[in-house]
Amino acid sequence: MAGATLDTLEKTLSREHYLDSGPYHREFAAIFSCGWICVGRAEALSAPGDYQAQRFGDQSIVVIRGEDLELQAFYNVCRHRGAELIPMPDTQIRTGHFDRRITCPYHAWSYRLDGTLRGAPHLAIEPGATALHPVAVADWGGFIFICLNDRRGESLSDALGPGTQRIKNYPLADLRLGPSIDYRVKANWKVILENYNECYHCGPVHPELCQIVPAFRQGGGHELDWDIGVPHREGADTFTASGNTRRGPFPGLSDTEKTHHKGELFYPNLMLSLAMDHVAAFYVWPESAGVTQIRCDFLFHASELDKPDFDPSDAVEFWDLVNKQDWEICESVQRGMQNPVFEHGYYAPMEDYSLDLRRYVSDCLAKFDTTPERQDQIIGSDLND
Repeated sequence: MAGATLDTLEKTLSREHYLDSGPYHREFAAIFSCGWICVGRAEALSAPGDYQAQRFGDQSIVVIRGEDLELQAFYNVCRHRGAELIPMPDTQIRTGHFDRRITCPYHAWSYRLDGTLRGAPHLAIEPGATALHPVAVADWGGFIFICLNDRRGESLSDALGPGTQRIKNYPLADLRLGPSIDYRVKANWKVILENYNECYHCGPVHPELCQIVPAFRQGGGHELDWDIGVPHREGADTFTASGNTRRGPFPGLSDTEKTHHKGELFYPNLMLSLAMDHVAAFYVWPESAGVTQIRCDFLFHASELDKPDFDPSDAVEFWDLVNKQDWEICESVQRGMQNPVFEHGYYAPMEDYSLDLRRYVSDCLAKFDTTPERQDQIIGSDLND
């Protein structure tokens, strides 16, 4: 590592991939409109009729808990004239409850919770003659995923990949929602994922975090073994200001997992940071080339949440500090890249995981634009320079 020179460093994607609307829309079509994306926790939709409506670019989706308690998902558009079933003029996400029917606010066409037509006022249309446009929905570990287009033909388990095995001891499906924090970050979604994927920045950006995990600043985070987790300092066992908490460890963890921190990124938009007593789950939802919405859910074991003195503030306050440090530096990166002298960045050797994002994006674009000429146009020399 000490012998690395500028000539030997890998280059990031070029500036237009972070700044320009054209590449952003191509990425959105090839990635977020064409694969599995995480929209939140299944327990947030616990009763029949509970819904979450969410905007993805120009599209919006409604995820509903059905009468049979199964999850359903539909495009947020009435079959009559195209009105939104859940109006979303200026919001990214809305939650609520349907009372046994979904009624369009325009002409009052109504649908059952399974999406089939229930009735159309003053029209002799047979109930069930048409239905809302469905969207594929599945869950893993208590998280809801939707797929707007099955063009890839990929199952959710295939899309998630081997990361699920690395964190299999964490009882994700049994965890319950604590507090949530919403952030609006003025940075490209890839800047945020690249930041999450490395700890070269941890020493300069996260002094409080490095007090808990000194390994983050050693050698710029070089040779961190995320498969087994990163060790806390002696006497510390979780991500709080003190490094400790009154909450006990999750059942089923190994001895190492009780004293180490793990992190997993499930492309394209679920980032998990796992401590022995809580999980911080980040959902990354691009809004434009330069703006990203992020929700951070804090997950705890039911046995802790049910205690009368349960208090999550030690974890929430610490993560909010660390998150804001990350978002601030990501916004600085976004502003800095707008200088005309910036052509591309570099990946230091300890940033190998960030290269995965570059390859992931390029692979998705290449699969989406199937002609060799189109692939060359999109990827250019990003992987060859």
